[in-house]
Amino acid sequence: MADILKLALVQLNQVVGDLEGNAERILKAQAEAGDADLLVTPELSLSGYPPEDLVLRTSYVAACRRRAEELAEAMRDGPAVLVGCPWCDEDGAAHPYNAVLLMDRGRIRGIARKVHLPDYGPFDEPRTFVSGPGPQPMELRGFKLGVMVCEDMWFPEVSRSLKEAGADVLIAPHGSPFRKGVKRERREHAENRAGETGLPLIFVNQVGGQDELIFDGGSFAVDGSHMASSLPLYRKGTDIVTLRRSEEKRSLEGGKRASWPEDEALVYGALLTGTRDYVRKSGFSQVVLGLSGGIDSALVAAIAVDALGAENVHCVRLPSRYTSESSMTDAEACAKALGVRMDTIPIEPGVEALSGMLSEVFAARPPDLTEENLQSRLRGTALMAISNKLGSMMLTTGNKSEMAVGYATLYGDMNGGYNPLKDVYKVEVFALARWRNQAKPSWALGPDGVVVPESVLTKPPSAELRDDQTDQDSLPPYDVLDAILRGLIEEEAGVTEIAARGFDEALVKRVQTMLFRAEYKRRQSAPGPKVSVRYFGRDRRYPIVNRFEG
Repeated sequence: MADILKLALVQLNQVVGDLEGNAERILKAQAEAGDADLLVTPELSLSGYPPEDLVLRTSYVAACRRRAEELAEAMRDGPAVLVGCPWCDEDGAAHPYNAVLLMDRGRIRGIARKVHLPDYGPFDEPRTFVSGPGPQPMELRGFKLGVMVCEDMWFPEVSRSLKEAGADVLIAPHGSPFRKGVKRERREHAENRAGETGLPLIFVNQVGGQDELIFDGGSFAVDGSHMASSLPLYRKGTDIVTLRRSEEKRSLEGGKRASWPEDEALVYGALLTGTRDYVRKSGFSQVVLGLSGGIDSALVAAIAVDALGAENVHCVRLPSRYTSESSMTDAEACAKALGVRMDTIPIEPGVEALSGMLSEVFAARPPDLTEENLQSRLRGTALMAISNKLGSMMLTTGNKSEMAVGYATLYGDMNGGYNPLKDVYKVEVFALARWRNQAKPSWALGPDGVVVPESVLTKPPSAELRDDQTDQDSLPPYDVLDAILRGLIEEEAGVTEIAARGFDEALVKRVQTMLFRAEYKRRQSAPGPKVSVRYFGRDRRYPIVNRFEG
């Protein structure tokens, strides 16, 4: 009996529904795996993850099965491969399993079925999958593989059952999306399972963006608390570790150790990855955005350039009579630093035309928020026209603080196909911009150095829709607002509880009222990358009509 098994950890960037492309990427990884005995690919690596309601279509599940059988046949030679795929044991089953298939020497040799289906945060798997029976190890080259599909790693009874059934190693294919703090949680659970069973554990995660979810990779192999291998964050890659078996123990050897970024670098990498993949996987190569001279659009422009390259980013200034000279100068400086094309389209002729059109209806009514919103909607219309004409995706630039309280214009500055800052609070926007001026991810396509001018970082934020306007005319200071919003959104804390932390209760209640009333706007907002515990949309599902005030 062999006492050595070489396992390759493979991080792939797959696309939901792209069965041919996903299969080709798996085949390519197998061909490049060298002397590995087994490749471990991420959860649902053939279908893409998460497939959501696609798996309710019997034609889709049947297509996945056909492609899986063809893939197994195509991999008759070379190492065995663990491939994730929706799987029905019987034709006509109402729901498939979330399964991992062991493909070896032209056939599917074994199947592991996910037991624990998550139904929290962005996950809703009980809606589309059926829970599998208790797992049993699969045999390969005289070794017993204890496969735990994603969430199953987080439950000790699964690894314990596999250990009792004779597993030599625990293998956990994942589709685990990024959020703040999740990297630490993954390692803690992996080390706990390894410590409880005395078995090495292989954690393999996918990379890339899929709609709102960002998969950060960060695959690793642990032997007890020893990290035997770690792959980079946000990038494809492969590493090989050696599993050794003796009478006394199972252990891992070899492997590379990637350095993992923290804090702002970690979040920025998620925003970059999400923007790049959403644009490209949606069939676009270029983006357009309004560059106002403010912090939000400056940071979005930097993210877009880092994700797609300066030649694929088109910025537009859309000044009105209220646009300051400093904003014009700051936008120009930002565009120059990033090396992007920038056009200038004054909106004043459009404002005058619309005002004239509406003058009879508006007669005898004083100017108010309506006139401010007209400006925003003209800008949104102009940018969408450019998007349509040039075939570029429009990026919108509102941050989480603004989206939370409705400080945005529906069908105006909310226009766009994707919002890189949707889950980023205003105070975080400033921190990320300062970080980007000092560093950037190694895979970023943008320039080094300062890309957000210091004047943009230091001036008071303003929508510039009326004379002498600042955001604080309508909102509390952002450090106060964001602290209250974190309590209301991330913690689901009540008004009294948050006020007890030292905030004015009337202010907390006002912020909560704005939060509740803006739900209708958020339902119509563009998608963006999830980076927090509570993301608007997938994670937080509040009614639009809601009179609760407690």
